[in-house]
Amino acid sequence: MSQNIAFIGLGIMGLPMAKNLINTGYNVTGYNRSDKAGNELAAAGGTKAASIAEAVADADAIITMVPDSPDVQAVVLGADGVFANAKPGALWIDNSSIRPDVAVELAATALDAGLRPLDAPVSGGEAGAIEGMLSIMVGGEQADFEAAKPVLEAVGKTIVLVGPSGSGQTVKAANQLIVAANIQALSEAVIFLEAYGVDTDAAITVLGGGLAGSKVLDQKAQKILDREFAPGFRLALHNKDMGIVTSAAREAGVVLPLGALVAQLVTSTVASGDGALDHSGLFRGVQRLAGKIDAPVPA
Repeated sequence: MSQNIAFIGLGIMGLPMAKNLINTGYNVTGYNRSDKAGNELAAAGGTKAASIAEAVADADAIITMVPDSPDVQAVVLGADGVFANAKPGALWIDNSSIRPDVAVELAATALDAGLRPLDAPVSGGEAGAIEGMLSIMVGGEQADFEAAKPVLEAVGKTIVLVGPSGSGQTVKAANQLIVAANIQALSEAVIFLEAYGVDTDAAITVLGGGLAGSKVLDQKAQKILDREFAPGFRLALHNKDMGIVTSAAREAGVVLPLGALVAQLVTSTVASGDGALDHSGLFRGVQRLAGKIDAPVPA
């Protein structure tokens, strides 16, 4: 069982995940570009590193949790990166959401560096990260998955090996397609209900008890009703993920008509200035189309 863990990327998701690892009994050394998150990790019982090289030097497992494919490449490649400074045999668990083809390429490079790679993107948002209830879809070798499972169980609840390297990212892309389509449908339903003066709280309660019920409705409906879009998962990141979905679908030669439309609606909402909002802020895009936009939401 890995005891020393390096955690690279202490953002909205990464910091609570790192704290859960500390609470489980792991020795966690974290690195983040901003000092604030590193200081908060140290206050929780972890160790703040001054560099990636310092963070990974003694790590049995290395977790990266950064926004996009270029960010992962930046932290793992090069003389100061993870691959050049980690000890042979260490697990590299990438919890970021990136392009499947990039995950496959980086896994091969990690193997050449003597590491054991797993692409392990997560779903569940900030709440799931805080509560240690994330769903984790993992790509890689069975033996490496079994070795990493105790670490993953400290941050997640549903943890499944879905195939070889790159498979975790492919499943995560599908997840993001489903979530975006659900949030868009929920947003349209709320606009429709409000247009008829329905008691929206009561409506959401009864909808949640029927076939329309979903985790998206449970977690996002109240944010929409309250017009409270503090980010648990930013629209800008979901826009990136929808780009991954549409690009990968094109490469595979499959057609995703609804996915393509929802991707454009997400992009439109981001282009309108709402990229820093929670992805439930898709509701504001629906409002714009209906001519019912609220006052601007503060950044």
